[in-house]
Amino acid sequence: MANPKLFRTIDKAVSEYNMIEEDDRILIAASGGKDSTALAEYFAARLHRRHPVFEAAALHIATDIGSAFAPELAERFKSWGIELNIKTISVLERLKTGKKMNCWWCSSQRRLELSKYAQEHGFNKIALGHHLDDILETALMNALTKGELAAMPPVLKFDKFPLTFIRPLCLADIPMIIRHAEMQGYISSTCTCSYQDNSGRKTARSRLDKLTDGNYELKRKLFDALRNINTAYQP
Repeated sequence: MANPKLFRTIDKAVSEYNMIEEDDRILIAASGGKDSTALAEYFAARLHRRHPVFEAAALHIATDIGSAFAPELAERFKSWGIELNIKTISVLERLKTGKKMNCWWCSSQRRLELSKYAQEHGFNKIALGHHLDDILETALMNALTKGELAAMPPVLKFDKFPLTFIRPLCLADIPMIIRHAEMQGYISSTCTCSYQDNSGRKTARSRLDKLTDGNYELKRKLFDALRNINTAYQP
């Protein structure tokens, strides 16, 4: 398959942020959605290049409230040569007394398990499926609710343990990923649990759409603005 636009965009992010290095062992956080599925396909293709030499596998954290990983999608991973493992946890049992179940708690517990698995199995990097829209929405949410300029870094290296989170989709927006998924005929699933409360994220997505009119170039300008802060003209 020729290098599609999405893969070229991921290549740019990977190169710009040096996300893949020699002898890396990368664990793909496979949610079952189009974003992480695109990542798995990308890494499968990237493994055929001569340099850098690295390894990649995927892990799906199944929970007692989320959707099951589609068998058809698991077969797709197998056909790509990406080993897929599934670990099941109970996020409800971990919820502290008096606390309300929400998306943040579920996500934090799944990421905790990803980190544990990566360290136990010798992976030094975890590839997350956050894309350009996720990053900009997070920046808007933090600015308008916390009064701080903060988002999701494309590369996050931890000091306390030998792990680095990478976000290879940081320069790709939702329409680009959807077009690729449709072209490739992905079978993807989304969370359908009854505890979802994404009102803040949905509001931020609506604001981002109004701000950019869905224009990719304007989204990229906003992303670049997060990197090019002129401190001489800040309050």
